[in-house]
Amino acid sequence: MISEDSVPGYVYVISDSVGDTAESVARAAMSQFEANSDPGVIRRIPFVNTHERVEEAVRQVSREGGGLVIYTLVVPEIRAYMEVNCRAAEIPTVDLMGPTMDAMEDLLGRKPRQEPGIIHRMDEQYFRRVAAVEFAVKYDDGKDPRGFLLSDVVLTGVSRTSKTPVCMYLAHREKRAANYPLTPEITPPRELYLVRDRIIGLTISAEQLQDIRRERIRRLGLNSGSSYDDLKRIREELAYARNLFDELECPVIDVTHKAVEETATTVLEMMRKGEWSRG
Repeated sequence: MISEDSVPGYVYVISDSVGDTAESVARAAMSQFEANSDPGVIRRIPFVNTHERVEEAVRQVSREGGGLVIYTLVVPEIRAYMEVNCRAAEIPTVDLMGPTMDAMEDLLGRKPRQEPGIIHRMDEQYFRRVAAVEFAVKYDDGKDPRGFLLSDVVLTGVSRTSKTPVCMYLAHREKRAANYPLTPEITPPRELYLVRDRIIGLTISAEQLQDIRRERIRRLGLNSGSSYDDLKRIREELAYARNLFDELECPVIDVTHKAVEETATTVLEMMRKGEWSRG
């Protein structure tokens, strides 16, 4: 992992809005160097939308020892001014927005609006996303099975198969996602059988599930050795889940060694294609 002491300067994300886009790209790139978990490497400088703010940002970077500047600035004049000032200060830069906007302009045959912060405006799409997030929280972990009847998709599987984080990811794609944890000793609610057309089962290898549960126990400061991380018990839970998936005739995604984003993308693709049955 990269630390502040081992990095010659920082990675500065500079934006004419809040800087979410630039920071996301920076962290995605840093993850390839096993540095994504260090919050001290990236420094955000938002709302750089005038010549004065550009000068202030470049002075800050120079004052703090320099580094790499990654910026998203939509106004050409401000972008050019950033480049001139960084070049004069011998600060390397990456322009994320400029080349993409230029290519889009060539493709679409019209000029961009050049309005900072458009993506963050509170439009109808924003409120749909907020509503979906609230839905995912309200109907998480089978709290209220009636939510299954209102959902776009219901994820089910044994504990620690990424149901909740996948639901939250789907919510940010404006999908109303609920989930239900499977336990052999508890009979699933009637509502689960009423929504067979929107259920997806999540499964995982017994060995990886054991590792995940052991890590959870360790983080909670508890002692291992309970049935929760017992391999025999885990295999029984997974067998029970598989039998229920067969009964429900629902599609199943194996999340073994899959990132949350990868699983969620698979769910979205299945929803788009209407692949709700295995037939």
